[in-house]
Amino acid sequence: MKKEKQKDTFWENVKAFTYAIILAVLIRTLWLQPFHIPSGSMIPSLLIGDNLFVSKTAYGYSRYSIPFGAYINYFNGRIWKGEPKLGEVAIFRSVVEPDTDFIKRVVGVPGDRIQMKEGLLYINDVVCPIEPHGEFETVDDSGQLLKAAQYIETLPNGQKHLIIKQVPFGEGAYDNTPVYHVPPGHYFMMGDNRDGSNDSRTQGVIGYIPLEYFVGRASFIFFSTGGKIALWEIWRWPLTAHYNRIFNVIH
Repeated sequence: MKKEKQKDTFWENVKAFTYAIILAVLIRTLWLQPFHIPSGSMIPSLLIGDNLFVSKTAYGYSRYSIPFGAYINYFNGRIWKGEPKLGEVAIFRSVVEPDTDFIKRVVGVPGDRIQMKEGLLYINDVVCPIEPHGEFETVDDSGQLLKAAQYIETLPNGQKHLIIKQVPFGEGAYDNTPVYHVPPGHYFMMGDNRDGSNDSRTQGVIGYIPLEYFVGRASFIFFSTGGKIALWEIWRWPLTAHYNRIFNVIH
């Protein structure tokens, strides 16, 4: 009798574990996907070590919204399609690296003309004004202290967000560019760390992003380890974690 009870308990635990895994996969696929920030391309909006949730419902679903979508062509196009809006921070794949997640800000929608002049962003020949906002300090990709001038940038739709400039305006590698004509069904993505981001300005690396390659919209930070520290390294949290970033909504 005792053996039968132990056997029943074992199989009940197996079923419960299986159901939990199925539920977690469904939530990750259809609703919220966790995402870890490994690099500093979105400083100051997102810091290395930030852990956030990505809303899968924001743009609908494509093969890249589903696990292993880079290798399995589940279907073409998007289901319940939603279009990224100017200024949103989004997770996407690039045509060059369809198995790698990137996170940047939407600064160009289909039909827009994008250009950098002397370090300033122009959208359809209109400059996006900036205003100084002090200096920002954090750690960079190599774990060293990064100090950079911080600015508030305003997009044509009125959305404001922070950017940083590590070098003087006009001296950055992508501070002066040709005009980029965003093709139909594509988007232009750019990091808020304007001198430390490979984005749509690097046409051979990332380039224009087709709508199908979007994974979801960045929603909110659920924890920030503070640098290149794994989420499971709990013993390191007291000295590094940014507790004031927990539940911050991403703008």
